[in-house]
Amino acid sequence: MVALIPQRQQADYEPTIRRGNKLFPYLLLLPGLAWLGVFFITPLFSLLSTSLMKWAGSTPDDGFLPAFEISNYTESFTLYSEQYLRSFVFAGLATIFALLIAYPLAYFIAFKSGKFKNLLLVLVVAPFFASFLIRTYAWRTILADDGAINTFVAGLGLLPDDRILATPIAVVAGLTYNFLPFMTLPLYAALDRLDPRLIEASKDLYANPIQGLLRVTFPLSLPGVVAGTLLTFIPAAGDYINAQLLGGPRDKMIGNVIQSQFITIRDYPTAAALSFVLLLSILILVTIYVRRAGTEELL
Repeated sequence: MVALIPQRQQADYEPTIRRGNKLFPYLLLLPGLAWLGVFFITPLFSLLSTSLMKWAGSTPDDGFLPAFEISNYTESFTLYSEQYLRSFVFAGLATIFALLIAYPLAYFIAFKSGKFKNLLLVLVVAPFFASFLIRTYAWRTILADDGAINTFVAGLGLLPDDRILATPIAVVAGLTYNFLPFMTLPLYAALDRLDPRLIEASKDLYANPIQGLLRVTFPLSLPGVVAGTLLTFIPAAGDYINAQLLGGPRDKMIGNVIQSQFITIRDYPTAAALSFVLLLSILILVTIYVRRAGTEELL
């Protein structure tokens, strides 16, 4: 097309082509940016403005007025710091247990499953065919006081109250199970991309299987580890269904407090402030974690 243009006009036409090529990627980003603006940025600013409102009267029916109530944040954090800490502890434990379970599973699927690889991947995501709520209710039956698991573990004398349900153990177990696929799939993707010749080279250098795993396989799969831990920890920290159905009154997480403030008490400023503090806390923890892991490109 450029060849058909007179030679004296090509010098003016070629910069136009280059400018068009530079603008084209940004044009492709416009739908995604519009989606984020409407469904993420706008609700985020709405959440922030709600968190700074004050009561117009003595009941929620009186409504709320625009204000700059910083006390919503200070009081919320002071009153519910225990629930914040419990949420991060439960989410952290669930992430660790999910990693310990998912890494051998992903390794087996990536390197040892052969023609059954696709079948095993389908089995990993199969729990998603049932709703989150149904899967959690199923764990109430599995961990019931008269169930086989509770009877066996209690018989070993490992349970202080001879029960698993309505304890932190049940909450962490439910979180681990429900978010296990979020850990397994990124790990599998990272391991499946590894060049098998690198593992063979470690054997040629007299590395035993454990040394090869720790010095070659695991470092090369670290982006998958980071992605999996983030995809597990972030939703687990804000979850409230597992603590509601599997935990006791003393096992409530910050998600339970937010749900109660928003739906039952209808204290929207407090609920918004709690949500915003949780959002900022997770953002800070994730940033520190990713930078310490040396995978800043994931941010």
